[in-house]
Order: sequence, then structure tokens, then C-alpha cells
Amino acid sequence: MEQRHLGRTGLRVSRIGLGTLTWGRDTDEHDAADLLKTFWEAGGSLVDTADVYGDGEAEYLLGRLIEGLVPRRDLVISTKAGSVPDPDRRFDGSRGHLLSALDASLARLGTDYVDVWHIHAFDPDTPLEETLQALDLAVSSGRARYAGVSNFCGWQLAKAATWQISAPGTRTRLASTQLEYSLLQRGVEREVLPAALDLGIGMLPSSPLGRGVLTGKYRHSTPADSRGASEHLAPFVAPYLDDTASRIVDAVTTAADGLAVTPIQVALAWVRDRPGVAAPIVGARNAQQLTAALSVEALSLPDEICRALDDVSAPVHRYPDHDWSTL
Repeated sequence: MEQRHLGRTGLRVSRIGLGTLTWGRDTDEHDAADLLKTFWEAGGSLVDTADVYGDGEAEYLLGRLIEGLVPRRDLVISTKAGSVPDPDRRFDGSRGHLLSALDASLARLGTDYVDVWHIHAFDPDTPLEETLQALDLAVSSGRARYAGVSNFCGWQLAKAATWQISAPGTRTRLASTQLEYSLLQRGVEREVLPAALDLGIGMLPSSPLGRGVLTGKYRHSTPADSRGASEHLAPFVAPYLDDTASRIVDAVTTAADGLAVTPIQVALAWVRDRPGVAAPIVGARNAQQLTAALSVEALSLPDEICRALDDVSAPVHRYPDHDWSTL
């Protein structure tokens, strides 16, 4: 699998990443082992997790599989901290919480460092410089090699990245940002992606298959074994089952038929090769699904197909994103 630099850093990652959102909950150890081995054998290196995935079970499961199944040195492990199970405060970006969460993540993973450590979300109740100092301390202590943020909007990302590069050698540059990005969700193109491109931050798209909808599996019904049919993930899939999404899925399917490939390959190739994207994070239920996604490696979409998909999925961006004279 082709490797790409993560943002403006020397770290190289596989251009498709493996997500672990369902590990320890819907994905048991046997299936996780199959997924990790399949990914590694295909040349994949970037594995993304978080301290809240499966209430910590995802990290624990990944830690059990490292070394016994896949050498630690062959993986680029990314994890996140900052989300908390508190209805009154969804995110805690305080330095104390973040550093404690990192130590707990390292213990579950059974490693003394993570390759990339992300702040899971912006915390409006903590000064941003305090949150970012946790990243500096994590990197300077060797507990994290690189740092990034997740779910920051455009101004938040630009402010954080500018703060970090304003003191080179003292503060650690942001390597990456992780947000949802697909043909069904192009909101990052408004401000986040331009900021990331300008500041040399690599984009790691989550849900690159539109929460599974871009596979085409929901075109006519909801499969009984799909996330859309599960009690806890159905609300996650539901927003992308409307008429607008249906038109985009039809276009993806048409393109796939014309290229003699699958809708999965078309949707993944589109987002993988967008400017600024380092590696889409794919969450598969089993090795068969993952193999289908990884088969995108040999595919590059023709320019005319990209333009057609761009047009059918184009979000409405008006003032101030476009000059007033064009409205």
C-alpha cells in the first residue's frame, strides 16, 4: 500500500487507515485479529482508536493483538482523548484529564508510546493553550511521537495550529486533524480543509463511506446485519438515508458500473485522493468487508468521473465563502 506523509511531518502512514470504533463491542477479539492481520498483510500501517471506543475495550483489544499477531514497529497507532461520559460535560480538555487519559491509554495498549495522539474535540470550558500544552508534554515526554486534533471546526483548528507554530522548538506542530468527510458529508471543505492545507496539517477522514451508506447496501432496504439495523448505530446511519443521499449513492453506483468496480472503491478513491487528505479511516465489520475496501489501492478515478461526483454531491457554499459578486 502506498505511504503518505502525515501533514508537514516526516511521519509516513498507509493511505488507508483501519478504524476500531466497534472493537470490544460489536467486534470481538477473533474478528479484530482477522481485521488487523488482513490490514497489515495488505501493507496497512495506520490504526486509529480512542479511549472511549468500547469504553476502553478497543484499546485493550488492540494492545492484546500487538506483538503476538503484528509487530508494534509495523504499526502507526493513533488514539484520542478528551471525550467523557458526562451528560453535563461531553468533552474535557483540561491538562490533568488529558494526561491521565493518555497514561490509561498506554496501559491498555501495552505500549510506552503512541505514534499520534489526538485531542478528541474542542472543549469550550478549558483555555485552548492549556489543552495544547498537554500535547506538548505528551510529545516532550516521549509518550506520543506526534500530535493532532479531532472534530475542531475551521477557526478552532487555525487558532490551535497557529499557536503551536508560533513557538517552534517549544511547542509541537499539529500533524493531523480527524473529521468526518465523504461524498455525503463535505462540510470540511468550507473552512477546515483550507486551513489544514495552508498550515500543513494532514486530514484523516472518518466515515469515508458515509457511515456505510455509500456502499449501496441501503438502496432498497436495510440489511438485518447492518449498522443501520442495530439499535445503537441506527441513529448514526439515519441522517444519510434521505433523498439527497440517495441521488449521490445512485451516482456512485453508476460510476462503479461504468468502471467495472464496486461503489466502495469509487467512494473511497474519491475521498482518498482529495487535496490535503492523508488517509481515510475505514471501519469494517469483518475481514471480508475490509478486503473489499482495501482493493481500492489499484484504482484512480478518471477526471471526468471525479467531476461528475463533485457536481452531484456539491454542498451549498455561499457568502462569505464565495465572493459576493458571484452570488
